[in-house]
Amino acid sequence: MNVKVKQNFRSGFVGIVGKPNVGKSTLLNQLIAEKVAAISRRPQTTRNKITGICHLPGGQIILMDTPGIHDGRTKLNRFMVETARKTFDDADVILFLIDAKRRFREEDEYVLELIKKSKTPKILAVNKIDLIPKNRILGLIDELRQRENFLHIIPLSGLHGDGLDILKKVLLEILPEGPEYFPPGMVTDCPEKFIAAEMIREKIIKLTHLELPYAAAVEVEKIVEGKKGVLVVDAAISIERESQKKILIGKGGERLKMVGQYAREEIEKLFGSKVYLNLFVRVKKNWRQDDRYLKDFGYSHDSY
Repeated sequence: MNVKVKQNFRSGFVGIVGKPNVGKSTLLNQLIAEKVAAISRRPQTTRNKITGICHLPGGQIILMDTPGIHDGRTKLNRFMVETARKTFDDADVILFLIDAKRRFREEDEYVLELIKKSKTPKILAVNKIDLIPKNRILGLIDELRQRENFLHIIPLSGLHGDGLDILKKVLLEILPEGPEYFPPGMVTDCPEKFIAAEMIREKIIKLTHLELPYAAAVEVEKIVEGKKGVLVVDAAISIERESQKKILIGKGGERLKMVGQYAREEIEKLFGSKVYLNLFVRVKKNWRQDDRYLKDFGYSHDSY
């Protein structure tokens, strides 16, 4: 990457970490004003590191959304946790996110103990402040100050945008002088196939339940331009059992049609073009525990 350092220009990498379902992906999307990360109310929606670029006058903040840190039991879960841990030392700043409504819990303590081992500067962001009374926010912040010597503790709402201007200002002040890593207007360096696959997987998560959302992997195999400028997207959805395949397809194919419709709308926003989306469902038995499949689906650090 050819980069040129600008005078008085600040830039660097910020790792967004925390337990599952604290709003990391929502925060990333809000900060870059573009949807590149899948979001849902279910924990463990994010599986890979997703990069978002926040362009500011005088600086550039490269944000790294990471999977929620949890007690991983399958090989996929362990990959997700290791992906998050790898950002600790790759980042210039660690942004530790917690859920204000749930306060500071044992799972947050587990994440905190991990990031304490890193020498990277740390900021604590108290997210979802819109869900608790204002008089409880200060008490929670006072409690959190006693746990770790954070450079800053910032209350915010990733969903509604409260506190994000303060967060940007603080991050820019901490980051070192550096180059403009990405050109103006570029919001992510993730490939289009990856982002499209995430949008499809998001709709699977929202439209199915129980174990099925966690057993689904999506590969976008091809994106080509068809007639009249319509993009043709071919994507394969892999699940672990025949019974899950039937559920995902639904009676008369109705559920898969809904997944395709909602995902197509998201992908059209992403590409700024009409899209024809082809979805295929296949069974890859116990893929979450199979090293070969994990690597094929991009859930292996050897894949990078």
